[in-house]
Amino acid sequence: MGVSFSWGGGSAKGPTIGIGRGAGTRGFDCSGLTLYAWSKAGIALTHYTGAQFRQGRRIPFRARRAGDLLFFGGGAGDPTHVALFLRDGLMIHAPRTGDVVRKTNFLASPYFRSVYRGVVRPG
Repeated sequence: MGVSFSWGGGSAKGPTIGIGRGAGTRGFDCSGLTLYAWSKAGIALTHYTGAQFRQGRRIPFRARRAGDLLFFGGGAGDPTHVALFLRDGLMIHAPRTGDVVRKTNFLASPYFRSVYRGVVRPG
């Protein structure tokens, strides 16, 4: 929590210096955060939201558990954002440049509800 967002940042070992817009900032982007979290459980994920969407089992929304990946955005293409489900309506995510890793109530957010794409359980 509180770690800076860094485009392209994050690895299985923790926050890293990002690339492009993230060059010069140590932190996580959304998929870097999720790959770091799942690496602690011994599961390797790629560092790309679209690929993570295909790495694991699709889970019905009502069956989600802590740690499951929540995907958002992208229309008919790959999702553009991934977060870790925590409990109830809470997720932990690295939102965007200029922000930090934090909790958000995605169920109370009209934006996140409108761009929700699915739940995936890696492994």
